[in-house]
Amino acid sequence: MAPQAGDQANAQPIIVQVLPQTPPSPARWQPIESSETLALRAEMPPQSRDTIIQEAVNVLSRCVPPTEPQGRETGLVVGYVQGGKTLSFTTVAALAHDNRYRMVIVIAGTSIPLLEQSRERLVSDLRLDSPTERRPWRHIASPTLALNSHVAIQDILAEWNDPTVPVIELKTILITVMKYYGQLQDLIDVLGQCNVNQVPTLVIDDEGDQAGLNTLVRRRGQRSSTYRRLSALKDCLPHHTFLQYTATPQALLLINIIDFLSASFAEVLTPGDDYTGGSEFFSPQANIVQTIPVIEIPARNNPVNAPPASLLQAMRLFFLGVAVHIVATNDPERNRSMLVHPSHSTIGHRQYFLWVSRVREQWIRDLALPAGDADRTALLNLFQNDYGDLRATKPDIPIFDTLAACLPRALRRTNVQEINSVRGRPTPVNWNEEYWILVGGQAMDRGFTVRGLTVTYMPRPVGIGNVDTVQQRARFLGYKRSYIGLCRVFLEGAVRDLYESYVGHEEVMRRDLIEHRNSGRPLSDWGRQFILPRTVYPTRSNVIDIPYQRAIFGNGWVIPQGLHDSAEAVAANRVTFEQLCSGLQFVPHDGLDQRTDSSRNMVARDIRLQTVYDELLMRIRLPRPTDAQLFAPLLRMIQAHLLAHPSELCTVYLMASGEPRRRAIIGNAINQLFQGEQFAQGHSVVTYPGDRAIRTDVGLSVQLHYLNLGSDDDHLIARNVPHIAVWVPSALALDLIRQPQGVPPP
Repeated sequence: MAPQAGDQANAQPIIVQVLPQTPPSPARWQPIESSETLALRAEMPPQSRDTIIQEAVNVLSRCVPPTEPQGRETGLVVGYVQGGKTLSFTTVAALAHDNRYRMVIVIAGTSIPLLEQSRERLVSDLRLDSPTERRPWRHIASPTLALNSHVAIQDILAEWNDPTVPVIELKTILITVMKYYGQLQDLIDVLGQCNVNQVPTLVIDDEGDQAGLNTLVRRRGQRSSTYRRLSALKDCLPHHTFLQYTATPQALLLINIIDFLSASFAEVLTPGDDYTGGSEFFSPQANIVQTIPVIEIPARNNPVNAPPASLLQAMRLFFLGVAVHIVATNDPERNRSMLVHPSHSTIGHRQYFLWVSRVREQWIRDLALPAGDADRTALLNLFQNDYGDLRATKPDIPIFDTLAACLPRALRRTNVQEINSVRGRPTPVNWNEEYWILVGGQAMDRGFTVRGLTVTYMPRPVGIGNVDTVQQRARFLGYKRSYIGLCRVFLEGAVRDLYESYVGHEEVMRRDLIEHRNSGRPLSDWGRQFILPRTVYPTRSNVIDIPYQRAIFGNGWVIPQGLHDSAEAVAANRVTFEQLCSGLQFVPHDGLDQRTDSSRNMVARDIRLQTVYDELLMRIRLPRPTDAQLFAPLLRMIQAHLLAHPSELCTVYLMASGEPRRRAIIGNAINQLFQGEQFAQGHSVVTYPGDRAIRTDVGLSVQLHYLNLGSDDDHLIARNVPHIAVWVPSALALDLIRQPQGVPPP
């Protein structure tokens, strides 16, 4: 146990309990939940409705208050791919009405089908088409001057200024428009004919990182078409908040903080209990994701002339899942689907479409053969082998004979359709039919919903390697908890590696944003730093004008320099050290140490890294900004590692048994933290290898030091200062991306 600070060596220890400060609330005002939100709440899943409502309140509370005469704000709302963003912004819209916002504009999708998909959800969830209710909304779809949309808007706004109109009769204008420069210009022209001064407005940009950013930012003074329209839209609204919803915020976080689309705050959404994300799919224990052999992936130097074995296996697994659905007549999910996503080329789609169609037809013929026929028996044996695969992840699956009897129906009832985008419209899918195999590429990327998706076959390569683009292809994520045991994902090897690394990147990024939100500081102060392999990029380069830097973090010591800068930090860190050490069992270090003038080092082995992270590394006070910058990637690295290895162990050393050792200070920096090598007999015999060698190569090593600082023992400027050094082995080293903008955290 380390001694406590005091003016004299024999002073009694003073234990200082440092209480955590309550973080300042980032809210600008407190929205109330009234009729529209309460009605929407009643339709939400009971287990998640409180979270959805509270997070919507959090979002709206960061917006410009409706009571202020004017003001502009831009916010970022981060969810997961297919994690419930639409329900979140619908709830925010309902809250906006309840709190007397007069206009809500939803910019939804870059294609007509995605716009229609969002419109249908809004109309349904807000009950805009109810034949029996008088709804407090006026929905104006894709407004234009030719349709006299400005007249309708002005009439509704006039009601808000008429004191004779009862509050219950006031309507909020809901405008839905596509993120296309033509439709945005129509909206700007309409609003230009209206008096929108002192009109509290909420603008919701669904998929905010897509299409709207300035793709000409690297060309001085130039702005792309949609970006210019968004700027003009914001300019014509004196009182508005622009909310950017996305699951992949990398581009929005890396654009210049002086850009009008750079958010001043960020909120992070929590998915419902039924959501299954990357951490579930790519867990080593999940057994859901399989790698497509390289020889089965078409390439210029590897022509594939027949349906690959992995594609046939994926189809068998899917048809078994369809058979399960047929047997389980009470399944609330109407559809079961398979997605084949071979490439962005329509030529590739056609080949896979023909393979899938012909295989399905052949299997229907084979299963119609008499019992005992060799072809029928061989096919059923293959299905039975894959049945064992499914049973490993869904133990309650019906017995194979029951499913085998349903297989002919499963194949006959499954529709195979090629999805291509023609004039901006993907081939429509009739979801009234229950079972589908969809073959397509880019048309089924961002925003495309595949209902009841169980099996994904994606031999498509990484391509350029923009992680936000690749993540948006992950249509297999979503609310699948009830049938995740039937899900399978077949990926090209490099794509699988990217998704696995993205899990840690995404979770660390989300946690960082949450911690920064709780600090109460603006998002411009957030340090732009990501953990990403150097083989990929965070986003497309044509929207980023401040270059980011790459670095390898690890395979060395992490040593802060300014832990003595603040007396408060010294006291707090001493308490942190003491509390950690009180729960560890230290024993003398068994390494080489034949010194006679220094206390022996102590060691505690096989300590949970999560414990050291929570109780030491996250709590240590770092008063010097450069130390905070140094520690930030360390904490991110450990976060990412613990996501994949939650049971990881580490080693903690108590140097010199916790006795203070003197160190000189030069220029307010510790001259040398580590004791060097020690020798005897004229440097011929090593008696101590030096502090740098006190570590393990297997996992993280943490050294706890206590220091007396000064030129000599009679001229100390600080006594018993707790200090730390962390060894990061090469096995834990990670690639970092840093962008030099914003203010480093204190």
